[in-house]
Amino acid sequence: MRHVPVHTQVDRPAHETSKGKKTKMNAVVDATHEQGSTLLRRGALLMTTGMLVALMTGCASSPASMPTTGPGMARASMPAPPSPDPRVGLSAGLMDAGEAIWNLRKLSSVAPPADFIGVTNSDLAFTGNYAIQGNYNGFMVWDISNPATPQLVTEYLCPASQSDVSVYRNLLFVSGEGLGGRVDCGVQGVPQAVSADRLRGIRIFDITDIRNPEYIHNVQTCRGSHTHTVLKDPQDDQNVYIYVSGSAPVRPADELPGCVAAPPGEDENSALFRIEVIRVPLANPQAAAIVSSPRIFENLVAPPRHGPAPADLAEMEEARARGAFIVEIMGEPMIFPDDVANQILGQIVQARGGTGNPTAADSAMLRERLPDMVAQMMGGGGDTEGPEPGPTQCHDITVYPDMGMAGGACEGYGLLLDISDPVNPMRTAAVSDSNFAYWHSATFNNDGTKVLFTDEWGGGGQPKCRPSDPMEWGANAIFSVNDGELEFESYHKLSAPQTPEENCVAHNGSMIPVPGRDIMVQAWYQGGISVFDWTDPDNIFEIAFHDRGPVNPDRMEMGGSWSVYWYNGAIVSSEIARGLDIFELVPSPYLTRNEIDAANTVVLEYKNPQGQPRYTWPASFALARAHLDQLERTGGLPAARIAAAREALTGAERASGQARAAALNTLAGELQNDAGRSTEGEKVRSLSDAVRGLAGM
Repeated sequence: MRHVPVHTQVDRPAHETSKGKKTKMNAVVDATHEQGSTLLRRGALLMTTGMLVALMTGCASSPASMPTTGPGMARASMPAPPSPDPRVGLSAGLMDAGEAIWNLRKLSSVAPPADFIGVTNSDLAFTGNYAIQGNYNGFMVWDISNPATPQLVTEYLCPASQSDVSVYRNLLFVSGEGLGGRVDCGVQGVPQAVSADRLRGIRIFDITDIRNPEYIHNVQTCRGSHTHTVLKDPQDDQNVYIYVSGSAPVRPADELPGCVAAPPGEDENSALFRIEVIRVPLANPQAAAIVSSPRIFENLVAPPRHGPAPADLAEMEEARARGAFIVEIMGEPMIFPDDVANQILGQIVQARGGTGNPTAADSAMLRERLPDMVAQMMGGGGDTEGPEPGPTQCHDITVYPDMGMAGGACEGYGLLLDISDPVNPMRTAAVSDSNFAYWHSATFNNDGTKVLFTDEWGGGGQPKCRPSDPMEWGANAIFSVNDGELEFESYHKLSAPQTPEENCVAHNGSMIPVPGRDIMVQAWYQGGISVFDWTDPDNIFEIAFHDRGPVNPDRMEMGGSWSVYWYNGAIVSSEIARGLDIFELVPSPYLTRNEIDAANTVVLEYKNPQGQPRYTWPASFALARAHLDQLERTGGLPAARIAAAREALTGAERASGQARAAALNTLAGELQNDAGRSTEGEKVRSLSDAVRGLAGM
């Protein structure tokens, strides 16, 4: 059954105060891997319960249909993808799970060091020959100069979920949001409800000597830093800017002065409905501080939403039958985790001075109080006048500095932002979609004409790629970008169904710099990683994949790829439970050797999860041949003309000096003439430009 979306377009906001009391939190604690170290602190029952409730909101996606042809693909000649899909039915295991791989070569898999085993591996950043991997216990630095044998060069123990990482030159930035993170990086946690020892914000390290990072500063924020974005403004060489997305409850003013949990309608200093902008002076990063708190969510109302999936409804009925606790979050019923409920019940027993197992009265008390507890942690509860407000925070903000814009994946909305003034980003467009439960991340194509948003339906730790899950839910959604507005184009989801024992959602990924095509690699947690072409939003197709079987054969246990990025020829994946995987693309009918080689001529100095570089290709014979391969695939030039151009390129490559330049200039002129007669004129002109660029070398 197709689920027809309700799309909402919102114009540039007027500068008025947003009103309303209900807010939404994203998942901020991984109870499986954090071993409860930040949960249920004595004297902080209400705050911690809210953090745990957040586990059930915020992050997940689902499976996907897959057209098999599109721009750059010859409809008649393309082979079908593997059938049956080898990702279905893989054997379970932590380090020995069954694996399926197609059109990729796995170069290495390495486990984390002892202090990080069993703790969630999170996001990745890159600088030089190094991959920096976040972990809820700190971060690791891997030397990937030889991707077949990555070497661990730094392990920095400094707990604070999620420990998302970004870099710029000699600086490393690390997010902290969990209640147990300490200013001094201690591992003992913070048991007090209010403490000057707690770190919730951004840590800054000097990595001039990357093998010996120096912790030099932190910037505390009212809601912590679930994720963050580093922005290098092309017009400002003195500073970098950090956009902080914090989705935890507002911390007490006694812990951080100036933090206000009331909505903006009650207090204009509210820490809700805003992001934080930190300016970091490059010459003095210890002076980094918050310089603005833009309210980019003004006048947004709660978006339309879908209800539970069929499998979730069945699970809900089973849970009710066994007496589990059911809570409502943003109008959707969810099963309150049994282990969390048991911990709270234990505290209720202790609070009344009792011992032993909870009584029926204790359970009734919790059942009665849960709605108010959830409502308070979601923004205070109570009735509101008029429509409920929209998002109070973003999950990710992807900046594209060369284009002067950013894509905000902000809970119930996808935003387009003008970042020409980095201190004061302005919303130019906002869209919602009833098929999207939680807008999580954004990726632009290279020319900035399209943006892909991900939907983490179900919260990151839930199985949402089951065969019965609706295909429109939890998808990527592609929008075209036109004059500062967003226009919906299509959905795309992972094609391989996963088991109920596998958390599977759309998560982080990046563009791969194949010239002339929009190709992306994306993580799907225990759905593995997938490479797909979205050049034509109406014909998105998969090119390559890697997947493992479930971590545990009997129950859902967290694992899979948190994030995967292309970086200087390598595809690097942060595996939540297993460590670090590195792959490379291999030629196939979907992607030629020349296209891969042309992509690998792009060399980045650094790469961050929420910062998008503009790819440019140096002149190379691989670039010219990649364009020829694409023209052959689509029939953009006659076969004889393509053969002649290939022969001319080969002859020019064998020549040198003036003879080479003359041969290339002649070929470039001929191709320029061909462009006017081709159905792929723009592609032929790109080929002509690539050949002319070779002549000028």
